[in-house]
Amino acid sequence: MFLEAKYPHESGRDYAVRVIRDNIISLDLEPGSPISDRELAAEMNLSRTPVREALLELAKVKIVEIYPQRGSVVVWIDYNLVEEAQFVRSILEVAVVQIVAEKAAEADIKKISDNMDLQEFYLEHDAPEKFLSLDNEFHRLLFEAAGRMQAYEMMQSMTVHFDRVRSMAVSSVKEQKWMADHRKILDAVKNHDPETAKQWMEKHMSRYQVDESAVRAKYPQYFK
Repeated sequence: MFLEAKYPHESGRDYAVRVIRDNIISLDLEPGSPISDRELAAEMNLSRTPVREALLELAKVKIVEIYPQRGSVVVWIDYNLVEEAQFVRSILEVAVVQIVAEKAAEADIKKISDNMDLQEFYLEHDAPEKFLSLDNEFHRLLFEAAGRMQAYEMMQSMTVHFDRVRSMAVSSVKEQKWMADHRKILDAVKNHDPETAKQWMEKHMSRYQVDESAVRAKYPQYFK
């Protein structure tokens, strides 16, 4: 399991939620795999209580299933949950980008521009895992610029279903289209043009559709 550093002032529970969720998305914790709160606590250097609390939180969004007295399991892929997560994300992202285009400060625009520069660098150097991380950061920065971080956290808790399927389906062609979309969205934000920003975000989110049959064919072991 991959461990990231704990953020300053981050509670043990929040750290455990973030680490477990990220490892589920990256497939380091694969669908159907058992989870031991004792082992996770040892790996994260935490007591078992915050880890158990984290698993309960993840169980609420149906990404982990807890069996009393028997332990926990990462749930199999459920495309109904994937599609519902995609729906929620599309609605929020389109609304947020319009707010950003209307009110973004120069400091916000610079953060997003810097992120774009890094995206281009890693795309040129064939590092898709870095690009995915920066793509996620690009969208987080939009929520931050809009002052809607609580909505972002709410979205994050649910879109784990979609994000882990997306990590399976990423390809260089799609990445290049995503990059072009990001540039158009950023241009609209710089021009304070909410209508154009909305149009490009809608187009961008439509590219996130993942072919269920293709994923099933490539990763049959992840479906029950």
